[in-house]
Amino acid sequence: MRPRLTLINRDYTRLWFGQAVSSVGDAVFSTTLVLWVATVLAKDESWAPMAVSGVLMASSVAVLGIGPLAGVFVDRWDKLATLLRTEVVRGALVVVLTAVSFLPVDALPAGVWLALVYVTVLLLHAAGQFFSPARFAILADLVKGDANRARAAGIGQATGETAWIIGPPLAAPLLFAAGIQWALLFNALSYAVSYVAIRSIDLPAPAASAGGGTTDSEPAPNGSKPATRKPSLGREFAEGVRFFARSRFLVVLLLLAVIGQFGLGALSTLNVFFTTDNLNADAHLYGYIGMAMGVGGIAGALSGGRVVQWLGARRSTWISLLVSGVLLVAYSRQTTFLGGIALLFVFTVPLTVLNTAMAPLLLAAAPPDLRGRVMAVFYPVTKLASMLAAVLSGWLAGSVLTDVAGSFGGVRFGPIDTIFAVSGAIVVLSGVFAWLALPGTGTAGKEPGEDAAGGPGEPAAKDAGEPVGEPVGETTETEGAAVGGTAAERAVALTADVTSPAGSRGHRSPDHERGRPE
Repeated sequence: MRPRLTLINRDYTRLWFGQAVSSVGDAVFSTTLVLWVATVLAKDESWAPMAVSGVLMASSVAVLGIGPLAGVFVDRWDKLATLLRTEVVRGALVVVLTAVSFLPVDALPAGVWLALVYVTVLLLHAAGQFFSPARFAILADLVKGDANRARAAGIGQATGETAWIIGPPLAAPLLFAAGIQWALLFNALSYAVSYVAIRSIDLPAPAASAGGGTTDSEPAPNGSKPATRKPSLGREFAEGVRFFARSRFLVVLLLLAVIGQFGLGALSTLNVFFTTDNLNADAHLYGYIGMAMGVGGIAGALSGGRVVQWLGARRSTWISLLVSGVLLVAYSRQTTFLGGIALLFVFTVPLTVLNTAMAPLLLAAAPPDLRGRVMAVFYPVTKLASMLAAVLSGWLAGSVLTDVAGSFGGVRFGPIDTIFAVSGAIVVLSGVFAWLALPGTGTAGKEPGEDAAGGPGEPAAKDAGEPVGEPVGETTETEGAAVGGTAAERAVALTADVTSPAGSRGHRSPDHERGRPE
C-alpha cells in the first residue's frame, strides 16, 4: 500500500492544502498590487508612498470594521459552507479586478484605478474576516487535543511564513514579464484550488449545543407551538463580548497579546533604520533580515507543537515571552550585521512558539457556539494594538527621542536601540505577568472537558468520588435547565473552572505530581 502524505489526519491535511495554495496566492497578489501601484500607477509621483499605504490601510479598515461583527454571523452559519462561500466571493472579486486590468493603464484616471484596488482589497479582507473564525472553529472539530492543536497551529504558521518566502519572488517576474493580469489570475486560481480542497473535507456532525445562540420565544395563539425568533445582531455581539469580558482566562490571553504587540511593534517599523544605522549594513541587505525572521518563524512553527507537548501550553506561553524579550534586548545591542541576523533568527523561534501555544488555549476556552465571536474580539484588538505600536514607535523615534545619544557604563545607546531595549523589557514583563496570571501548566493533548481544574491544557483533579467536568460549551439537559440564562451565561458557568487559578475544588496538584506531558 502506497504511503500517503498526511498531516495529523486526512481532513486537516485537505484544509491545510487549501490554506497553503491560497496563502501563496495572497502573497503574490499583495506584493503585485504594491509593486504595481508604486511602479506603474504612481510612478515618479510625490504621492506614491501615500498611495501604497492606502493598500495597507484598506486591509486594516476591514479587520477593524468588519471583524468584530463577522464572528456573530460565523457562529450562526454553517462553518464549512462559510469557508466555501468566502472562497467563491474572494475568487470572484479577484476575477473582476483581473478583467478590468486588461484595459490600458491610461484608459482610466489614476484615482479610479486606486479606488478599484482599495475597494477590492477592502472587500477581500472583509471576506477574510468570515473565513478566519470559521476555519478556527472547524479546526477544533477536525483536530483534538492540545498537542495536536498546537501542532496544527504551528503547521499553519509555517505555511504562512513559507508563502511569504515563495510569493514575493514570484510576484515581480509575473508582473514585469507577463503583466499584472496573470499575477492577479494566479490568485483567483488559488481560491479555486482552495475551494476544491475544502469541499472534500468530511466534517464531523456537530453535537447538539445547548448554547447555540439564544432565542426569544413568543406565545402563539390557540396553544400552538411558540414561535421562535433569533436574537438581534447587536444582542448576539454583546453576548460574545460579555462572555469574553467575564472569562478571566481569555482576558489574560488578550492582555498578553496586546502587551506583546506593543513590545514588538517597534521592530517592524524601525528595523530597516536599525539595520543601516546600528548594524552598519547597506540598505540592500535588509531583505536578508526578513529572510532570517521568516526562516526562524518556520523553525518555531514546526517545533511549536513538540514544545507545547513537552512543556504544556501555559508554560510554553510565559517561557516564550521571557526568552523572546531577553533576545530582543540582546538584539538592540548588536553592532554587526551577522550578529543581528543570527539573533533575529533565534528571536523569532520562541516568538512563533508563543503564537502556537496560544492557539489550543483559545480553542479550549471558547465554547463551540461562541468561537466566532471570541475570535472576532481577539483578532481586531490585537490588530489595533499592532497598528498603535507601529505609530507610537515611529513617533518616538522621529520626534521625542531623535536627539537621544550617549553611553552608560561603557554601553552606547541611541534612539532606535533604546526603543528596542525598552520593547524587549516590556515583553519580559509580559512573560512575568503570564507566569503569575495564567493558571498552572498541565498535560498537553487533553480535550476541553479534561481541563476543568485549571483551564485549557491542565488536567482536572481526579479526587476519589469527584466527577470530571463536562466539556466546555456542552451541557446536559439538566445542567442547561439549572444554569439557565443566555448562551454566554451558560458558557461562563461551564468554564468557571477554566478561568480560575485553582479550579472550583480550591486546590491544584503540584507540578511534580502531574507527570510528564504526553
